[in-house]
Amino acid sequence: MDRTDHRSLWDDTLPPDLRQGYAPLGGNVECDVAIVGAGFTGLWTAYHLARADPTLRITVLDREHVGFGASGRNGGWCSALLPMSIEATARRHGRGAAVRMQHAMFDTLADITGTCERESIDADITVGGTVDLVRNDPQHERATHTIEIARSFGFGDEHLRWMDSDEASAVCGATRVRGAVFTPHCAAVHPGKLVHGLASAVVKRGVTIHEHTVVERIDPGWVTTARGRVRAEVVVRATEGYTAGFRSARRELVPLYSMMIATAPLSDAQWRSIGLESRPTFADGRHTVIYGQRTADGRIAFGGRGAPYHFGSRIDPSFDTDRRVRDALTETLHELFPTLADTEITHHWGGPLGVPRDLHPTVRFDRRAGLAVAGGYVGDGVATTHLAGRTLADLVTGADTELVRLPWVGHRSRRWEPEPLRWLGVNLVRSAAGAADRAENGTGGLAGRPLGTVVRRVLRH
Repeated sequence: MDRTDHRSLWDDTLPPDLRQGYAPLGGNVECDVAIVGAGFTGLWTAYHLARADPTLRITVLDREHVGFGASGRNGGWCSALLPMSIEATARRHGRGAAVRMQHAMFDTLADITGTCERESIDADITVGGTVDLVRNDPQHERATHTIEIARSFGFGDEHLRWMDSDEASAVCGATRVRGAVFTPHCAAVHPGKLVHGLASAVVKRGVTIHEHTVVERIDPGWVTTARGRVRAEVVVRATEGYTAGFRSARRELVPLYSMMIATAPLSDAQWRSIGLESRPTFADGRHTVIYGQRTADGRIAFGGRGAPYHFGSRIDPSFDTDRRVRDALTETLHELFPTLADTEITHHWGGPLGVPRDLHPTVRFDRRAGLAVAGGYVGDGVATTHLAGRTLADLVTGADTELVRLPWVGHRSRRWEPEPLRWLGVNLVRSAAGAADRAENGTGGLAGRPLGTVVRRVLRH
């Protein structure tokens, strides 16, 4: 009998005092800024707007509850990662703009930890960096290329460096470790505590949150809900993986599901074998993304891509779990850390993240229409949402800062193809990534390289 909890680990371990609950909209209201979405993007935007101008009347609306989407279900990587490569950014916007964007992300980690200290948000944050393991020859080639590219853009060992097999294995005791790429620019975090703590912080600053309020339409100056209309000078759409639910935006972002599992708390002996003492987040160089962390309560929270894209950008609660993906994640975790073979998997959950056609996130504000948008993080949103919120706040208030000149400001990705091309294309790339990984592990890499090259060209460009 399957006794796995299908709530996210973060929801299951959220302290009761953080689960405030906010009343639904009770009728027509007026405000200065209406924000659709009570996840990280919406709440960081509200937070920075309230700090910049405490007189603003700000209303946040969500069809479910605070942190219902990816903000409350992710892997807890608060990192400086961006979904698009720095090379692709430089080709599109210029070398200088690409470097500024990456440095802005480096600075964002300190901004988030500083905010948590200022607002007394206890989100189990530990800045332990990320160790990206190398476990076969093709992964080693890709890791070497990654470091070479970083050096060509002026980033030194303080930003990204190579670990040999002994050092990498001492940090993360996985099997078949040949080395790793390490960056200090990442913190492990309990995202549920962070998003709910942030909600409490914005309410203390005068922001109003309405949960269980279904938004039906977003128009210049108006948000129409099933419970009333909100009139606002500025309307911010912060819906990320759920954007496809709006007919006018159905092809802007593909809702791609990512899945996670979590173990029961591990023994001291298991942790001595595995390591991760300073709580670095960990991954390896395969094409099908995996990601993990040592939680503050002594578990491993582990996730990955590989779930199918559903025809017509369909989103349904039944897609939040997938037995096949759960089993694959469990097998991968056991292969990485054999000491976990008899450890109980206590949780399995998932949810959609937002993927733009060119993997390029955006922050946009049309002042004439009063409409703002941010999103498209492709799963790298825990920190990126903070930068998006700061940038939107500057755009809305008219502040002339370096943030409003970052290359993602005003960016528009091309729309995704209509169905069935969208379904065929997304699932073909997903299948090719898995096939490339299997070939690389089974043959030393030669058979996997053609498939891997195709996948990298699609994903990185």
